[in-house]
Amino acid sequence: MAPESSRGQASVELVGLAGALLLASLIAFQLLAAGYAVVMADHAAEAAALALANRRPAAPAAADAVPGWPRRALRVRRDRGAVAVTLLPPSPLRILRGRLAVTAEAAVSVPVGEERP
Repeated sequence: MAPESSRGQASVELVGLAGALLLASLIAFQLLAAGYAVVMADHAAEAAALALANRRPAAPAAADAVPGWPRRALRVRRDRGAVAVTLLPPSPLRILRGRLAVTAEAAVSVPVGEERP
């Protein structure tokens, strides 16, 4: 039979391992969410730029290009033929959400011979 101190040490190691596993899971979730936010911001910026090229509003086109939570976390800025879309990824820690914001940009240029009035 193992001494009492060995059983107590195993319990402490188990609690420490569970905490480390939880921290690793949160970090992995945050990395996946930030990566997904980059892809969704890029899609939204491209859709918004195409909408500008077709003389439609950029913000609704950007929102329609993304599903679910990204739609509520979008900010669209327009400057002439360029669009910048900022997306706030979800985070279990609110303090990180603003710091992990990602921005994608897209621009539309019309060839000289095809300029619209």
